[in-house]
Amino acid sequence: MSSATRPIKPKKRIVRRWVIFIALALLYIWALSGVPIEGFKETAGQISKAIVSGIFSPDWDYVYLPEGEDLLRGLLDTLAIAILGTFISAFLCIPFAFWAANNMSKWKANAGIGKFFLSFIRTFPELVMALLFIKMVGPGSFAGVLALGLHSIGMLGKLFSEEVENIDFGPSEALKATGARPLQTLWFAVFPQVLPGFISYTLYRFEINLRSASVLGIIGAGGIGTPLIFAMQSRDWSRVGIILLGIIVMVTIVDIISGYLRKKIV
Repeated sequence: MSSATRPIKPKKRIVRRWVIFIALALLYIWALSGVPIEGFKETAGQISKAIVSGIFSPDWDYVYLPEGEDLLRGLLDTLAIAILGTFISAFLCIPFAFWAANNMSKWKANAGIGKFFLSFIRTFPELVMALLFIKMVGPGSFAGVLALGLHSIGMLGKLFSEEVENIDFGPSEALKATGARPLQTLWFAVFPQVLPGFISYTLYRFEINLRSASVLGIIGAGGIGTPLIFAMQSRDWSRVGIILLGIIVMVTIVDIISGYLRKKIV
């Protein structure tokens, strides 16, 4: 496009934008100037420099240690916790999803009770559930799996129930007209419609559980979070840097694979 035909913005519009920008900048400066900056230690600057330098100079030797725990084992443990927690919840939430679906019950109160039950499970965060299971089964990966599995039932059950509510009853009525049993109708008419959505939601939940599993180790529920908190307590910032880098790489790879599979399924 030549300069002769290129549209020229009015000067008033440009001046108005600059006035709004300057006014907002002054408003933010005025608002932040009243915030009390207290509670910082005298060594805060030195510690901040040590953290930044450690993160940008990671401990590459920690990636693999033949004699003990290392980054690869911690990431593998985290991945296993997320997979098992998602797998357990994906199967256990299916009955609750049909229970909470409005179109699967003649009484709305029945579906309302199912929705309340799923909402009640979602109320408790993974960290709270992990603390409860640590008291029950002890610290370790098993507590993390149980925490993720139980919490994900509430979220996946809600998503699955919404998928069930969108099904078409035409195939079900056709099978009933031919004398099919309720179980056959469910298997051949209902599940083929909801299965793609179920798989897509499960993959999406797996991405979330992977991030949660990375944090659960901080409170002793297994995974890469345990060596991360130990490294932070000992101020080994180079090890903190390599652990954070490993988490970023693992989560990014899983997100790419999961997104690709969800596009293929849906």
